[in-house]
Amino acid sequence: MQPGTIALVLIASVAHAVWNTVSKYKRGDTVLFVWAYTCASAVLCVPIGAAVATSEAQPLNWQLAVGAVVSAALHLAYSLTLQAGYDRAELGVVYPVARGTGPVLSMLVAILILGERPSGLAMLGALTVVAGVVVVTGNPFRSRHHRPMRGLLWGGVTGAAIAAYTLWDSYSVTALHLAPVTYYAGTLLVQSLILTPSALRRRARLPATARVDAAPVLTIAVLSPLAYILVLTAIQTAPVALVAPLRESSIVIGSLLAWRLFQEDQLARRISGAAVVLAGIAAISL
Repeated sequence: MQPGTIALVLIASVAHAVWNTVSKYKRGDTVLFVWAYTCASAVLCVPIGAAVATSEAQPLNWQLAVGAVVSAALHLAYSLTLQAGYDRAELGVVYPVARGTGPVLSMLVAILILGERPSGLAMLGALTVVAGVVVVTGNPFRSRHHRPMRGLLWGGVTGAAIAAYTLWDSYSVTALHLAPVTYYAGTLLVQSLILTPSALRRRARLPATARVDAAPVLTIAVLSPLAYILVLTAIQTAPVALVAPLRESSIVIGSLLAWRLFQEDQLARRISGAAVVLAGIAAISL
């Protein structure tokens, strides 16, 4: 991978880690929170996407419509599956398993089905990044976890959803040649429309959510689309088999932020995992 492409993915990882950390400060209704930042992201991105479309860099055609609708459905399936897993199993098991299996499945499909052929050293680097993520997140079978198999199951299903939207979005921006900004703006718009009926049923709680969650909503509305549009841009010039695991370096950044801001423990393990991830990034860059 070219240094510029790696830089795009790493910037996206930082943005992803920051907005996920900010989401921990949420205080109001979860559905309204997700709906609010999705709508705010759409408000920010749709005008930019429309400007790209009017410049003829991305025509408004059926491919853009189909791509955005399928992407929105897959992203919502991921969000709902992840939330269901959090409701039924421990976050400390579901989250690391999901973020670890997602890039592995993406790599396997990209190589076995899509025919991508990254170099042996690059593949070793990608697997090293995944190993570093495992080190950072720790052992899901450690004694403090209850019913780890349930968490592994939900984490695996969530990881499959991550792989599904990653591969579809990769196909959309590479094979269909959809402009990342316009494409993701359409995806956000469709997601907002799908979530609106649920938000309207909770409209009595909307003033309270707006009062306590305004800052996190606005922060995520900017950083979340920024992170993913950078990833989509990177996929246009680099194999998804490498981009998918590289973007999971966000877990390392997020874990270090969690240690610093929320006094979570195991700093030595987090630093060790970060070193492994950096080694993997170095291999990919070569």
